Amino acid sequence: MKEIRIVSDSSSDITDLEYVDFAYSPMKIIAGETQFIDNTALDVAAMADFFDKYKGRSSTSCPNPSDWLAAFGDAENVICVTITSSLSGSYNSACTAKQMYEAEHPDRHVFVLDTLSAGPQITLVVKKLEEYVKEKMPFDEICKNIKEYLKNTGLVFMLKSLKNFANNGRVSPIVAKIVGIAGICIVGRASDEGTLDPTHKCRGENHSINTLLSDLEKYGLKGGKVSIGHCLNESAALAIKKKIEEKFSRVEVEIHKLRGLCSFYAEKGGMLLGFEKC
Repeated sequence: MKEIRIVSDSSSDITDLEYVDFAYSPMKIIAGETQFIDNTALDVAAMADFFDKYKGRSSTSCPNPSDWLAAFGDAENVICVTITSSLSGSYNSACTAKQMYEAEHPDRHVFVLDTLSAGPQITLVVKKLEEYVKEKMPFDEICKNIKEYLKNTGLVFMLKSLKNFANNGRVSPIVAKIVGIAGICIVGRASDEGTLDPTHKCRGENHSINTLLSDLEKYGLKGGKVSIGHCLNESAALAIKKKIEEKFSRVEVEIHKLRGLCSFYAEKGGMLLGFEKC
């Protein structure tokens, strides 16, 4: 039996951890009869190409309680991290699994954290949990500290398309059509309520990157860790990384490719940035 296992849905973009027992439960992206499972076998580029041409309705599906129970395994203590409950039922499903797991195993414990975010902000949270477990911090203390850590992180984003948001019924088609016309990008942030809040319409990638840089400073970045996730846009990720390192001292910036769920919403060219408020 594992003493502590960290678990997340696939919105964390993490599939394994180096030092700590970890499992993830994949989300699903559905377009008519076609289904994409957000696991390591998924070809994200092929999925992005599919949605470039797809014109019908699309949706996402979160792990059900049985999926979560499988991810919990036989751990004595489980720390479960989910995408924002304002965009998905993942958190509620994990809470149901927690009740089932603890009812079957009264001596075991599950802590479920609604991150009110997605992607790289969750990446930072999971990595911080790995640090806590590696340090052999007691379970109750980990749960308390990670809630405080989450309050001191944030998420900003740049999107070149809102087509999938529109096809998913999350924004109006009229708003979606504006983005991408004449090089318009949307820059925004994850709100305190867990919604994705567009704050700027920028013309061109360079303007968008400079706006992201200003917003990072505005929302509290002074140093610490920054996690950049991109959907098939490594050049923009490298450009913003360079600007962050030039502007801020004591920063540690990592870049990764967004996996399926986050790539579905970010679409080609999109970037999500998680950051610590130091």
